[in-house]
Amino acid sequence: MAVERVHVFVSGRVQGVFFRQAMKAKAIQNSVTGWVRNLKDGRVEAIMEGKDDNIINMVEWCHGGPANAIVNEVEIHKETYKGRFDVFEVLY
Repeated sequence: MAVERVHVFVSGRVQGVFFRQAMKAKAIQNSVTGWVRNLKDGRVEAIMEGKDDNIINMVEWCHGGPANAIVNEVEIHKETYKGRFDVFEVLY
């Protein structure tokens, strides 16, 4: 199975709704590593690495997010897999 790395930017009501914590839980379930953080412009940014099927699951999840989120757009950039992460973490 192939591995992938994606860099995503999620916009909408995605801050103050536990988006980052929910994304971390979902990433752990999917054996995806990387990080997620809030941006000053109101978006959430994440870099995710893992098996292609698991990355697809994560990107699909980003389009809905946790219960109180309202996702308007998910910008996805495929990058070269680097294998740099051991875990998935929330950056502050």
